[in-house]
Amino acid sequence: MDRTILIIEDEEHINEILTVQLSNAGYKTISAFDGIKGLEMALNENPDLILLDVMLPGMDGNEVCRKVREKSNVPIIMLTAREDEVDKVLGLELGADDYITKPYSTRELTARVKANLRRSAIDNIPQTQNTGDLNTIMSGELTINVERYEVSKNGKVIDITLREFELLKFLAMQPDKIFSREKLLENVWGYEYYGDVRTVDVTVRRLREKIEDDPSMPKYIITKRGVGYYFNK
Repeated sequence: MDRTILIIEDEEHINEILTVQLSNAGYKTISAFDGIKGLEMALNENPDLILLDVMLPGMDGNEVCRKVREKSNVPIIMLTAREDEVDKVLGLELGADDYITKPYSTRELTARVKANLRRSAIDNIPQTQNTGDLNTIMSGELTINVERYEVSKNGKVIDITLREFELLKFLAMQPDKIFSREKLLENVWGYEYYGDVRTVDVTVRRLREKIEDDPSMPKYIITKRGVGYYFNK
């Protein structure tokens, strides 16, 4: 696979378990045991994915996440304790793509890693809206370049994470079709409802802040109350 995963986890036995599990799954791993070293490795070692614990010495995981996001869109999976509900939401708000609660199974960990490494969640979905260029979706002031994983508004490129891009792409390629949060988790995050539906809500909120003129009155990603979300073409 030749994919490198950076594990930032201060508890040595957990770090070792993660290393063994991911190595067995075919990934190369590198490790850091505190937030400061983890941030340094995240910015200098160019990992393909980061597993990031919330509680770290030196610099906590949320701060590491925020600083990484200033420089990189590498997929980040937060590692949280089951009771840390606030940490889950905060991590997503700061730009994490996903989170796993401790304790977790080998199957869940592998599924999350595979899903977050995948560069396109919807390769098998046919294009339904384009401008003659199969790699481009246009709607109003918004342009989505599927091949370059790039979104622009009025010609200006928007800084967007992979997960935000995949969510926008999935909805935009099937305009006006309403998807439940569970269905979005399954199709965009790429696993069968391991996650909390709030993951979808937080990602939608982050995305709206980037693409909408007024996030409180969105014109692209619309909420169907009690059902889910759809892209307004």
